[in-house]
Amino acid sequence: MVDKTHKFFTPSDPLDQIIEATFPEKKVLNTEHILTGWTNIVIEVTTDQGSYFFRFPRNPFWSKMIVKDATVCNFVEGKTSYYTPQMKLCYDDKGRPFSVHQKIEGYTLGDRIYHLSHTALTGAAYDIAKFIKELSSIDLKNAPSEVRYPLSDFLHELDYEHYDHHIDKDHAYIKSTEKKNLVHGDLNLGNILLDDHDKVIGVIDFCFAGTGNPNMDAARILSRPAPAEFEDAFLAQFSDNSENTKEITRMKTAWQHIDRGYADHIKSHFPEINLNQL
Repeated sequence: MVDKTHKFFTPSDPLDQIIEATFPEKKVLNTEHILTGWTNIVIEVTTDQGSYFFRFPRNPFWSKMIVKDATVCNFVEGKTSYYTPQMKLCYDDKGRPFSVHQKIEGYTLGDRIYHLSHTALTGAAYDIAKFIKELSSIDLKNAPSEVRYPLSDFLHELDYEHYDHHIDKDHAYIKSTEKKNLVHGDLNLGNILLDDHDKVIGVIDFCFAGTGNPNMDAARILSRPAPAEFEDAFLAQFSDNSENTKEITRMKTAWQHIDRGYADHIKSHFPEINLNQL
């Protein structure tokens, strides 16, 4: 039996050949490596039938998590008011998992956050708060086991795989406040999609997703630089009391520590990756 959980890819693999084999009915016109992908080798593929993103895991940990990403995406599809990817999970002839999904045209909130009007900023804040609440209200009774994987367990495993145990105190707090709601787990500005009118249309990248406290998603969206006007508008939509806001603030600090762990790991192992959003 092929072990499909502990195999991964490197830039030296014949990725173009794997892409061609995945799309026998399409003509590949162009491939472009996206240099912000640190968990996966991300390639945008333009074909005669549209554009797609391929994600090839960089190590055994992310090979396991890309299976979770695809499972969560397909479980969540159609259960919120926003676009989420229809993720196809594939395996190459060596049993290595990778994913494919069609590109949705638009921009990330991270790219646009400092260029938005007051109306667009407050609208984005409203939509993100709505998405978190919709996601956390999804019934998990019949959800696959990958969907019910606790975010705190994922972060603990991530820390011990990559971060030299440096977020133990944060992890203890996250564990102590954990709930059983579905959370995105990495709801940062780069994973929110806007259309040409700066309206939120979708959310991508569910690799961190699982069960947890919805305040973790609220804290994540505030954990990277953004206008104070956006944070104020978001908290006004999402948080209804000072204790809730205090918890979000503490979790925001935890996410900032996790981001520093990202940066340290990437600088040491993948210096070619663009870290501008961290």
